[in-house]
Amino acid sequence: MTLSQETPRARRAGLAELVRTMSYEVMPFKNTERDVLEYVPTSVPLTVTVTEAKGIGTTLDLTERLLRHGYTVAPHLPARQFTDEAHVADVVARLTEAGVRSVFVVGGDAPEPAGRFDDAYSLLRAMAEIGHPFDEVGIGGYPEGHPKIPRETLDLALKQKAPLATRLLTQICFDANTTADWAAGLAADGLTLPVYVGMPGPVNRQKLMRISAGIGLGQSARFLQKQQSLLWRFLLPGGYDPTKLARRLGAAAARSDGNIRGLHIFTFNELRGTEEWRQRLLAALAGKDRS
Repeated sequence: MTLSQETPRARRAGLAELVRTMSYEVMPFKNTERDVLEYVPTSVPLTVTVTEAKGIGTTLDLTERLLRHGYTVAPHLPARQFTDEAHVADVVARLTEAGVRSVFVVGGDAPEPAGRFDDAYSLLRAMAEIGHPFDEVGIGGYPEGHPKIPRETLDLALKQKAPLATRLLTQICFDANTTADWAAGLAADGLTLPVYVGMPGPVNRQKLMRISAGIGLGQSARFLQKQQSLLWRFLLPGGYDPTKLARRLGAAAARSDGNIRGLHIFTFNELRGTEEWRQRLLAALAGKDRS
């Protein structure tokens, strides 16, 4: 069934489910804690990224503080920033003591690994070997592929990581059909991890540039390279509307064999605008459900 064949009721039902399970990604900057407390309800799950300039310690610090405020928080664990097995054990012990129940394991953007962990799979295995206690372990997915990694390599890595994970968080893809087809393909191959679709919230180009300037020169260049399509969409008049993409994903979710379960919003720390947008979506859906 194509998107045009979906009924309005089916589209609303699909979108409502995705909005109800929405989570936010935040960056560990100076005012992140303040802005989360001011604008984001504790019912919204969070992930906290790691920047190469600030290191994993800053992410763990913010994770612990947000947990104490009552939020559900999953820190990013970038494999290439871990030095050895002892470092892995120390971080797992620290997160366990803090009460963290969810993590997101990634390869990381560092040009060279700090130790022997050069990808997410190697870190996942090390965590499994020490018997980590986490209920949720997220890994990344690439509906449109990766500009520097062959599709065959991505597919193999996903099959290796999947048994050690509980959920998939996708990179940004602006085509709902592509995302749905990719998720359905995973299900057809027997990979039934729930998929949470990564998409930008309502952030402007100036905000992206300020964030880039604040994460270190080398990482800034890589950040902008990864976000090229996003930047171009903000440069073009009417180039990006998060509501339109969310609605199309809500309709497309029905074609993913149940794999697509929610939206994961890359807020770029535009937390006030993101939460106001989410509340408008919820209000619009509630109004249509009553009509």
